[in-house]
Formats: sequence, C-alpha cells, structure tokens
Amino acid sequence: MAFERPQDVANDLEKLLELDEGYDVIIYAGENENVQEIRAHSIILRVRSQYFHSLFSENQYEANDGKAIFRKPNISPKLFKMILRFIYCGKINLEKLQGSDVLKLSILVNEFKIQALTHLIQEYLIKHHSQFLQQNPTEILETIYQHESFTDLWNYCLEEICARPDILFKSDKFVNLKAPLLELLLKRDDLSLEEIDIWDNLIKWCLAQHSNISQEPTQWNNEEITIIERTIHGFIPLIRFHYISSESFVIKVYPFRKIIPDDLISNLLIFYMAPNKQLNDDKRPFRQSKCDSIIVKHDHIKIFAKWIDRKGEISTFIPYRFKLLYRASINGNTSGAFHAKCDNKGATLVVIKMENSNQIAGGYNPVSWDTTSNWRSTGDSFIYLFTDRNNLNSANVSYSNGDAYSIGCNADKGPVFGGGKDLYIRNGIWYSEKVRSYPRLGLPRNFTADDYEVFQVIKR
Repeated sequence: MAFERPQDVANDLEKLLELDEGYDVIIYAGENENVQEIRAHSIILRVRSQYFHSLFSENQYEANDGKAIFRKPNISPKLFKMILRFIYCGKINLEKLQGSDVLKLSILVNEFKIQALTHLIQEYLIKHHSQFLQQNPTEILETIYQHESFTDLWNYCLEEICARPDILFKSDKFVNLKAPLLELLLKRDDLSLEEIDIWDNLIKWCLAQHSNISQEPTQWNNEEITIIERTIHGFIPLIRFHYISSESFVIKVYPFRKIIPDDLISNLLIFYMAPNKQLNDDKRPFRQSKCDSIIVKHDHIKIFAKWIDRKGEISTFIPYRFKLLYRASINGNTSGAFHAKCDNKGATLVVIKMENSNQIAGGYNPVSWDTTSNWRSTGDSFIYLFTDRNNLNSANVSYSNGDAYSIGCNADKGPVFGGGKDLYIRNGIWYSEKVRSYPRLGLPRNFTADDYEVFQVIKR
C-alpha cells in the first residue's frame, strides 16, 4: 500500500525557508535603505526554479565565504519573498496586493520562468482587479507586450482599448505608441472606430514620428515622401479602405496618394467611381465592437440584429452598434435611474436576466423613451424570450401588432411594452400581465431580475 503526504512536505519546506539555518545563498533584494538580505538554500532553488538552476549551472553569482550571492536591486523585498515562498512550498497569497503590485509580481514571475504561476496571476488580476486594468490598459499593454506568456492579459487590454478607443486614440500617449502595438490594434476586427477615423489617426501617428515634416502632403519633397512612405508602408494593408465613404476618400485619403501604392489607388478609384466593374477582393468584415454586456454574448447580438432587420438569416456582419446606456446593478434599479440614462436616445434594446434562471427576456423599442405619459405606435418593436441563454435555438420573438400601445412612456415605470402591459417593470418587479399588443410569448406573469441592461441601437 502506498501513501502520499505532499502537504506535509510543503509545510516542512516552508518551515525550512523561515529557519535561519543551513542556508548557502544570500539574496539582496531592493536598493539603498530598502535593501533586505534574504537567505535561501541552493539545492531547493536548483530543483524548484529553472531560472536559478541556470544561474548556478553557469556560475552567474558572486561567491563569498562559501555562500552564493545574488543582487536584485530592482525587485522589492516584499515581492521577492512571495516568489521565494512559492518556489519552496507552492503557496502564494495575493489578496493584500494592489493591482499595480500584482502586475509587477506577474512580470517578475515571468522573468523567473515560473510559467504555471504566471498564468494563475494573470487570471487573478483579470478577475479581481478589473477596475485597475480598465483604467490603465494602454500602460499595461506597453509594459507586457514583449512577454509572450501574457496572452490573457494582452487580450484583455486590447479588448478594453478596442471597446473604448478614445482612451488611447484621443490621448497624448497615442503618438508615442510603439509600432508593434499599433499594428496589433489595427489588425483587430473589434476596434470600435470608423475606418476613416482609423486612417486619420494613422496619418497623425506617422507624422508625429517625423515632427520636422510638414502636416500638409502637398509641401513634401521627394525625400520626405520616401520617409513617410516607409513609416506607413506596413500599416497600409491593415486599413479597410472599402468601408470609407467616397467623400471621405476624396477629402482625407486621396491627398496622401503619393505614400499609397499605385495599384491600390487605382483599384480604389474604380471601386468608388465604377463599383459594378470591380470586385472587392478585400473580404475582411466591417469592424465592430463587442457588446459591453454581462448578460448576453456576441451570438445573441447577431440574433437581435436579425430581428431588428426582420431578416430570416443570421449575418456575420452586424449593421448596428449596441452602446450600453444603463445597467440596473450599477445605475440603480429605479424608474428614475432608467429614464435619466435612457430617455431621448432613439432606438434601444432591453436585456433582462431572470433571477436564479438561465432565461433572458427583453424588448426592442425603435423610438425613444421619455416621461410624457404617452403611448407610441410602431410595428417594428418586439419582445423576446430565450428559455435558455446558452441555447440560441431556445429564442422566440414577438413583434408588435402595430396598435396605438406598442410602447409606453411613464415616469413611474421603466420600459413598458404593450397596452395590456405585455412586458414592463415597476418598483423593481417585472410583469407580463395581459397579452394585447404582442402575440403571446410565454413570459412569466411576474418575475424579478438578477440584472437588466439597456443598449442604444445605433445604425452604422
């Protein structure tokens, strides 16, 4: 019979780290008045750390009185002790660290080649310090982009910038962005900028790299044309010119034709002037941001777009932007909070997550909400139900019959669909009391919600 007691071994190794006995390694972490002497055991470091194994094998350390000396002035003693504890016994506690310290720790762990811990810290940072990441995505991306192990964090920061591009593209930091990072962003399908705005920003970035060159392309000499052409060359294929209007092309793109390949200019002129004579070889999709929802995913959004357009087939191209206006859990689950965020915004989509259930429901209002106590008639509004949000085939939709009571606007209620109060909320409770303006959908007579969201639906 075999027995294993790995926890006992881990506990004993932790005790060994705490004992001031038998050590043959001294590590000086920090610098100046913050430097601390940390003692360790070479046999543990060799076996448990690839990083230290390499240093010992190549004799990359100072030797003094039979001790191996390492100096780490750029590492805080606090963070180094956490790493050393993990090396000894596989334990680490991140709960007392601020987001910035967790990020520093993740970079150190990566440098020490502790791959399993690198991944775990990334997961922890994304889950528990999302606010820190959302406030500083550009700076974090610049810090980690050269480290291949930070895939999760890369993607998180890129998604944040793509969803809220103004935090970068309208900041002073944009013109100093490193070229590889700009390339990563321009390759994204979810970069939430119009293509002409991407072009304008690219030109702005290129000119900022050569501040001695005029902003006006008609004033460039041949040498300056060559300089700008070399700077922009790798980015030209990333611009989806066919999604730029002919007017914008003429005003904003064509003046820079000398730095754009001649064959591309020729194809674009044919595209704009004789579109039926030239096939568009660029099959890349229209850039569209991901929906900022904690209830639905991108596949749900494609279904909503299909229902709005009354199409039979789901398209990969979504001709709408769904901009989050209101989330009950953040803005307050009151009629006043709803109207403050959602009135006079044009078309909106309501998404409701039923409490303790996988069911989601809601409705689409193609006209504006307000507090006039009036009813609105429309044949384009609808209510819907997913009996299981993880199963897209469970979706059902019910369009308004076009009567005078399709949409209700009342100060004491949130969204109201239908004169029979087919779906509405009052005092935090959702009701579906009577079928009148929408065919029966099978909604519960009343229910509470874990949360609900309202999105402004903007035609692209």
